[in-house]
Amino acid sequence: MTDRLMIEGVAVSPHHYIGGKRVSSPTTFETRSPMNWDNLLGNIARGDGQTADLAVTAATEAFPAWAALTSKERAAYMHRLADLIEENKEKIAIAECMDMAMLQESLELRLVPRGALNFRNYADLAVEHEERVWDSKGTHNRVIRMPAGPAVIITPWNAPFMLSTWKVAPALAAGNTVILKPAEWSPLSASLLADMVDQAGFPPGVFNVVQGMGYEVGNALVNDPRVKRISFTGSVPTARIIGKAAAENVVPFTAELGGKSCLLVFEDADIDAAAKKAAGQYDDSGQVCMCGSRIIVQESIAEEFEKKFHEYTDKHIMGDSKNGDTTMSAMIHPTHVERVMGFIERARENGDEIVRGGKKYKEDGLWVEPTLIKPKNNDSEVVQSEIFGPVLTFQTFKTEEEGVALANSTVFGLSGIVYTGSRDRAERVGRAVRGGTVWVNTFLVRDLTAPFGGIGLSGLGREGGHYALEFHSDLKTLQILEDSTS
Repeated sequence: MTDRLMIEGVAVSPHHYIGGKRVSSPTTFETRSPMNWDNLLGNIARGDGQTADLAVTAATEAFPAWAALTSKERAAYMHRLADLIEENKEKIAIAECMDMAMLQESLELRLVPRGALNFRNYADLAVEHEERVWDSKGTHNRVIRMPAGPAVIITPWNAPFMLSTWKVAPALAAGNTVILKPAEWSPLSASLLADMVDQAGFPPGVFNVVQGMGYEVGNALVNDPRVKRISFTGSVPTARIIGKAAAENVVPFTAELGGKSCLLVFEDADIDAAAKKAAGQYDDSGQVCMCGSRIIVQESIAEEFEKKFHEYTDKHIMGDSKNGDTTMSAMIHPTHVERVMGFIERARENGDEIVRGGKKYKEDGLWVEPTLIKPKNNDSEVVQSEIFGPVLTFQTFKTEEEGVALANSTVFGLSGIVYTGSRDRAERVGRAVRGGTVWVNTFLVRDLTAPFGGIGLSGLGREGGHYALEFHSDLKTLQILEDSTS
């Protein structure tokens, strides 16, 4: 079997990582670079039910010894892994840039280091955890967090390395073993993570990577009754399928799903800052779940805001994601480009106004122009459905109540962005906008101890801090009758 693919000088294994060893499959799938779709990066091992069984078996067998370690002992492994991520951040950034086209500079400076921070943060939180202890009705009581068992983690194709570490870290810190199934459109960085886990000396079977199609190997993983936790980030239709499997086996399940977040701008806001942030929603070609894709501006400042918005949008540069001047990356896959273009074409047919963009940047590439649409009404598809591309909508409102109503008018509720110069309005509207996270006068500032997740069709459960550690644990109340022991 081919041991390694060479991706811009970075060696990446195309095989699964199961029980501390590389494992091949009889069939493969292609991974190509979005920056040049003719560039075949390699053929990746395509897992099936047998592969899933092998991985769950390895995780099940490794679980008792890993769970028996103290939080401090597990933290030592995780800090070594974080060190290795920092040492290899350039290699990880190169491979992920080629695999899914996110800007290499952004990966190297922000997202890959965040991966190291995820492991450090959860390792330390687990060590610092203090059990709840109290006396009641003649008994001494403690709440104990127990490791749950093997956890299946399924991650999306956007920001795959950071999001994988965000989910894997709390599972390992809590004492669970892990089977990671990365998205088939961007599998390479998960394979590099497996190399670093191996180098950090994790016991075989504690961390496993299985590659392939969701309907094949993913389906087998989530239906295995030996799995005790499932954590998923992706689409609503896939979440429904996984949720049914989790329900069948009575397995706790978290889902971080789509978003259709508002960017709500009031007349007392810093208009220039708000317009600049709005134009920034085209970063990564809008392939960000928390993207403020619905721009909603108070009528009295709409004209000034829109002028500044176009000025900032004009500064975007579409091109090679390895180039530091590029601000808008290629989109992940031809299928996704056609999906996004379908939204734009249906908007035209619906009578929505295409204010700018609306076309492919190059017919032979995967870039779509930054597009702004003024919908005919709030029921327009482009307002109500997640597009996950460089397509924003522009609406106006007169009163605060009307603005909040528009912000809350979709089935999603992942996040929201509010711009205002009033402290009272920041508190009032910040509380009124329905979303798992609402930012006021900023965006994407994250405290890793805070809960993260969505409302409505944006998700189920919470990640982040102790919320994630508790999800990956079984809680036990231990009660001992006072004066009954010596």
